[in-house]
Amino acid sequence: MTTPQGAQSQAQAPAKAISARAPSKAPARYAALDLGTNNCRLLIAEPDPSGFRVIDAFSRNVRLGEGVETHGELSRAAMSRTLDALRICASKIRRHEVARCRIVATEACRRAANARGFLRRVRRETGLEMEVITPEQEARLALAGCAPLLDEQAESLMVFDIGGGSTELIWLDLAGCAPAERQDLILALAPGRGGPDRSELRRAARERIVDWISAPVGVATLHDRYADVESDADRYALMACHFEDHIAGFLPYEDEKSAEKLPGLQIIGASGTVTTIGALRLGLTKYDRAKVDGMWLERSASARIARHLIDLGPEGRRLHPGVGPDRAELVIAGAAILQTILRLWPAPRIRVADRGLREGMLYSLMWAERARQH
Repeated sequence: MTTPQGAQSQAQAPAKAISARAPSKAPARYAALDLGTNNCRLLIAEPDPSGFRVIDAFSRNVRLGEGVETHGELSRAAMSRTLDALRICASKIRRHEVARCRIVATEACRRAANARGFLRRVRRETGLEMEVITPEQEARLALAGCAPLLDEQAESLMVFDIGGGSTELIWLDLAGCAPAERQDLILALAPGRGGPDRSELRRAARERIVDWISAPVGVATLHDRYADVESDADRYALMACHFEDHIAGFLPYEDEKSAEKLPGLQIIGASGTVTTIGALRLGLTKYDRAKVDGMWLERSASARIARHLIDLGPEGRRLHPGVGPDRAELVIAGAAILQTILRLWPAPRIRVADRGLREGMLYSLMWAERARQH
C-alpha cells in the first residue's frame, strides 16, 4: 500500500488538502467517496453520453461503525482500518487529477461521540476533507444514484437504501410528470455543490416528495443489537419488528398505502443486501454487477431466499458461494429489513440497484456542471 506524501509525519507535514473544488489538469474527471458504517467506497469517472464512464474504483469493508451501537464511539481498530482505506482513496484521487469531488461520511460519523476528532485526523493524515451529510441528504443522493432505473410508466416511486447504520426511504409522486423531465427532476433533488441557481426546478422537485425517512437501523446496528439471540429465526423476527417500529412515522406507512392501491408504484432497492439476494435469485456463484444491477426481483422469490438463508445457519451462510464470510453475519439483518418493506408495500417485484450514494454524487456533480455550461 502506498501512503500519500505527508501522511507519515502528521505534525510536521500535513497531507495536501483534497476538497470538493480541487483544481486539476483534467477538468472532466469527477470523484465520489462514501464512507459508511461498514464500507469505504470510491468512484472516479468521466462523463459520457450514457451517464459516466468509470476510470477507477475502490471498495473495502472497514466496519467503521463496529461497536458504535454499544459504546457510542468509534473504536481505535475501526479508525485504523478506515484510515488505511482512506489513504488509498486519497492517492487515487491525486493520481487521476480529479477536477471536482464529493467526500461524505454517513451514520457512523453522525452518531459517534468522537467522530469530529476522527475526521480531523483524516484531514491531517490523508488531506481528505470529509462532509458529514444529513439523513435527508443521504436519502436524496441515493435517489439520484438510482435515477437511471426509473420506469417511464411509474406514477409513484419509492427508493430505499439499506446501509450499515441506517436505512433511508423516499417516496415521490410522479403522476403527470413527463418521462423526459423525470431525470432532471430527480437530480435537482440531490444536494449538490456549486452550479447555477436552479431554485425553480428544485422547488418543483421538492413538491413531488410525498415523504422521506431515515431510520437509525441498518444491518450492522441490527446485528449488534440482537447478537446475543441464538436462534436465527428468532433474531430475524425481532429485527423485523424493531425496524418496523422505526418507520412508523413514514407518511405512506401511516396512510396504509400499498402497491395494490397504487398500481403505478415502482420500488427500487439499493444495498448489499438487495444485490446479494438478487444474485442468489439468478443463481450466481460469483457476483456479476452487469447481471444484477437493474434486474427485477420478485417479492415471492425474495421471501423464499430469506427463508433459505435462515435455514442455512451461520456456518452454511459462510460456506455458501453466493454469500460468503463477509456477508454471512449481516445478511439476516438485511433480509429482515427488506422483507418488512415488501410486506408493507407488497409490489409484485422490485428493481435491484447496485448503485447508491457514489453514483448520486457523480450524477449531481455532472448535472450541476452541465447546467452551468448552458
